[in-house]
This record gives sequence, C-alpha cells and structure tokens, in this order.
Amino acid sequence: MKIAIIAITRNGARLGTRLRDGFPDARLFVLQKYAGQAGKGAQGFTELSDLVRALWPETEGFVFIMATGIVVRLVAPLLAGKETDPAVVVMDDAGRFAISLLSGHLGGANELACRCAFITGAREVITTATDVNNLPSFDMLAKEEGWVIDDLCRVKTLNALLLDGDEIAVVDPTERVRSYCHGRGKLSFFDTFVEALQSPAKGYLFVTNRHLPVQLQSERLLVLRPQNLVLGIGCNSGTTADEIEAVVLANLKRLFLAIRSVKCVATAIAKRDEPGLASFAGKYGLTLVCYESEELNGVPVPSPPSLHAQAAIGAIGVAEPAAVLASGGGTLLLKKVKSGNVTLAVAEMA
Repeated sequence: MKIAIIAITRNGARLGTRLRDGFPDARLFVLQKYAGQAGKGAQGFTELSDLVRALWPETEGFVFIMATGIVVRLVAPLLAGKETDPAVVVMDDAGRFAISLLSGHLGGANELACRCAFITGAREVITTATDVNNLPSFDMLAKEEGWVIDDLCRVKTLNALLLDGDEIAVVDPTERVRSYCHGRGKLSFFDTFVEALQSPAKGYLFVTNRHLPVQLQSERLLVLRPQNLVLGIGCNSGTTADEIEAVVLANLKRLFLAIRSVKCVATAIAKRDEPGLASFAGKYGLTLVCYESEELNGVPVPSPPSLHAQAAIGAIGVAEPAAVLASGGGTLLLKKVKSGNVTLAVAEMA
C-alpha cells in the first residue's frame, strides 16, 4: 500500500518519523517549519489542502496526524465512493489514538489503523458496525479473496441483516464463506440458488461465476464473483476490439458465465501487440497473458491442430492451450469456437 503520512505539528513530525520507519512504502510530509524535526527523507509543505489534493489520486492510504475535524474538511470534497476512496486514518499528535475514519473495509483503513497502533503503541479506534459486533464483513471477505462485488450497495443491505440477527442464505461452492465466518452471523448454506431463494431467509449471498437470470434476482441478494475464468483468444491481424468483445460476450451469455469473473486473456506471444486484443483487455481491466508457441504446443487439447495457426506462428493452436495454461491446468468450459476473425476458448481455474 502506498501510504502518505502528513503532520502539521512538531510532535506530529516526530510521530510521523516513527510511522514512516514502520511502513516501507510510506512517504512523510510535514509542515515546512518542522521539517528539521522529521529527519532525513521528510518532505516539507506549506499548503495542506494543495498537498492532499495532489496526493489523493495516487495514494492508497493516508495517515493524518492532526485533529479529526481538519481531516474531515480536507477530504470531503475529494470523496468519490467507497470502492475507490483511499484509506484514511487520523492520529492525535500525542500518539494515543489511531482512528479508522474512511474506507475501513475495502480501502483498508481498519487494518492501517491497527498497524499504526502497533508501531506507535497507540490504541486503534474502529467503528464499523460488523467489526465492533464481531460479525463477518462480506466486502472484507471479497477483498481478501480477490473477488468482485456485483453491486456494492447491497453490502450495506446484507450487513444490516447481519446486525439485526436475520437469516442469510448462502450458496458458495468454494466453501470460503463458511470458513471466513466461523459461525458468526445467522447463515444457512444451500447447494443451489433455487433452494436458497425458496428458504425463509431475509437475504442471500451467492458466490458464483455464473450469470444469474432475472428470475433469480433480488434486492436482498449480494453476488460475489471469484475471478476464476480465463479467456483463450486467437485472432487475425487487425481484428477490432468490438469484434472480439461481441464474440466473447455472446459465448459467455450462452454458457451463463459472467464477464466480471474473468481474470485474464491468454493468447500467443505473437499477438501481444495486437491493438484490438489489447484494447478489449483494457476495457474490462483484464491482464493479457502471452505464451510462446513452444509452450502452447506442449499442452494437450481436445481440438485438432490449426493449420492456419501453425503456418502463421508455429503453434498448433492458440485459444485452447493458452486458456489451459493461464488457468493452471483448469477445466475447459468452452472448447474453441471460431467466429469471423476470432477464436475463443474458456477455462475455469483449477
């Protein structure tokens, strides 16, 4: 985590030095007249609001050593949403308290406050309701597992049900929800979506890479998406991002798979600079993983060799072997299909 520690008093500068030494990626900023109190490497500033505004887009966590009211006024105009706002922790310059002020779960402020407390001997102050009531936090679970939250607003709905002691029906083939919750909260577990929705539960938590039809939707349903799908893609030179996207979305829809569960696009190294492929991957925030022809040729796949790929890049196939490699030897959910200039295969990680 990229951390900015900001202090505006002499004691704050000294405390900031201790914090900076405890965080390998932290930068320390102190009011210019106290720069000499903060040791080598501290950066002086004169205008606090200008500094925070400049650091905000590039910083993952802030530790402000100053009054909470100052911090609230500073950051309020910069807030965009809990899914993007950085962690904000406030400490008094006597080093007695480390307060998780903003983005406690997704942003990591609760953890950051605890680390600040450990380094300085302060007492962490955590106010998120699920934490103080020793209840699980589904957004924190998603963060720890690297899962995508379909609709972040529904985390609040599910957390409210937890706090009220209402039953939540869970469908989770990964079994991570059960182990994470350790019996906390009134959760019941089901094998299928239909069974869960037919239960008397007040809310629902589904962990799945499946696209859910409209009839299974509910305002009290939170969907967490493991990113465990890989798209193996081969394409002709000059293939547009729009054509690649159309083929991918059509086939995922046919398989009832969610694009938000896709982790990466796998292809041949000869296609790493293909503009359309790179543009498609970038649009969905997907990593582009590329393999040499020799690697692709070493993977047994169900489809017969591609004479076109063999002539063009020396590989007997691209989509299937690339998908299998990137999924760690996972299961092919979709054997290669060719549509226009695109060849696609889909694998689920092992």
